[in-house]
Amino acid sequence: MVVTEKCDVYSFGVVALEVLMGRHPEEILSLSSSSSSSTQNVILIDVLDSRLSPPVNRIVKQEIMLVSTIAFACLRSKPKSRPTMKRVSHEFLKQKTSFAKSFGEISISELRNQEMYLFDEHDA
Repeated sequence: MVVTEKCDVYSFGVVALEVLMGRHPEEILSLSSSSSSSTQNVILIDVLDSRLSPPVNRIVKQEIMLVSTIAFACLRSKPKSRPTMKRVSHEFLKQKTSFAKSFGEISISELRNQEMYLFDEHDA
């Protein structure tokens, strides 16, 4: 229970999901901390803020998937497996990544497991 940069990055992940969802992501956090099979069928578009119209612009959809993916990397249960805030900043600044699945099909589980955002102690 030591306060470190990894606590800040976790908080960033929570806030990023709050912005996308329009509420605290407590149900997503509890699903994420349990087995990954529980998030297998949860589609990203189903957890976005329902007060807003679903995005139609391809670039906006890609940005939402990018922010979601980075947020889930920040929420990893093991602090050493989370990115640093410097790495998070770098991911936002670099050329954007395309996702294999479409916006309406990609699940929370798939966003959590994007290989480019899997960090370990060597990356930290």
